[in-house]
Amino acid sequence: MLAIFLKTLPFFAIIGVGYASGRARFFTDTATAYLTKFVFYFALPAMLFKFSTNLSLQDVLNWDFLLAYLIASCVVYGVATAVALARRISVEEAAVEAQCAVVGNIGFLGLPMLALLMGPAAVAPVMMMLMVDLFVFGSLIVILITGSRDGRMSIGILKTVTLSVLKNPMIMALFLGLAWTSGGIETPQPVKDFIDMLAGASTPCALFAIGASLASKSAERVSVAGWLSFCKLVLHPAAVAVAMILWFQIDGYLAAVAISAAALPVAGNIYIVAQSYGAAAQRASAAILVSTVISIVTASIVIGLVEGL
Repeated sequence: MLAIFLKTLPFFAIIGVGYASGRARFFTDTATAYLTKFVFYFALPAMLFKFSTNLSLQDVLNWDFLLAYLIASCVVYGVATAVALARRISVEEAAVEAQCAVVGNIGFLGLPMLALLMGPAAVAPVMMMLMVDLFVFGSLIVILITGSRDGRMSIGILKTVTLSVLKNPMIMALFLGLAWTSGGIETPQPVKDFIDMLAGASTPCALFAIGASLASKSAERVSVAGWLSFCKLVLHPAAVAVAMILWFQIDGYLAAVAISAAALPVAGNIYIVAQSYGAAAQRASAAILVSTVISIVTASIVIGLVEGL
């Protein structure tokens, strides 16, 4: 376990450096926003394109894996929603809390960290989980918030959400890489070198951007943030483990990657969605901050426990 902790520590150390830079205002909110854009639109897509050229469509469309992850996430989503509604909060606030309970930072943190810790083969299962998060839960939160306010479901909203997911640069890079490989296209060496250099920036820049963005987060409503962190860091990986291993009997390596990815902290983009709709933004902010700090220990424990699967 100590060995795993020491392996994950440098990743969280870079997050810590980013956080300290943000708190000291050495790295401003504007600088963080532009670094995040660089990672989101250039560095991470380059890494995904690089890895996906070694994958096939079957690798990222393992239906048993996708169904196991979806069912496990829906169970935890339902628990978080039930607890939220039992506290008599609004549907839109409950939607934000449920999102925090199941959607982790597997884009900026999971992809680079697990690819290095568990090998490039980890990219395929992580991308499948990311697709479920984007297509299902990313759409669901918008539908629930707008539906609760308008009293009906708009076709226009569904179209907008679907298009935004399809235009996500990480999704586009993945399928472009798959199409590139299936077409038998040989990548020229200068292009390979260019992609390698750009992809190499993804890990440190993504981790630094996570830390810098946390500097603007607050830890208000700590009790709720603690509950949501428990859902994300404990209940979610436990549910994924049960679904992957007991119900669907997924391959040991794929299950280990899925459980490890499920143990990652709350995704930062939930705050952006909550803030843009004016729904429990501070609650999401606190959950992101608290879960990230706790995950320094819990993520190492989970990865250590599943390492032998």
